[in-house]
Amino acid sequence: MQAAFNIVMRIFSTLLGLLVILMGSIWTMQGLHVGPAAIMRGFMVSDWHWTLYGVIFALFGVGQVIWSNTRQTKA
Repeated sequence: MQAAFNIVMRIFSTLLGLLVILMGSIWTMQGLHVGPAAIMRGFMVSDWHWTLYGVIFALFGVGQVIWSNTRQTKA
């Protein structure tokens, strides 16, 4: 039962990391004013702060995906 739980949590953690990467990428694109017109509206557009926040958030997502898939399970 423990092995099945570890697999499910690893998948969930990886998907969460991918979602964080996606959100960080959108924030970065809005800050740089690039991307589709659908996301080019609002207070985040052409603001360098959101570029920085997006890059940091995306890096956290990359770290989450790496950690989720390289951590050792107890035998």
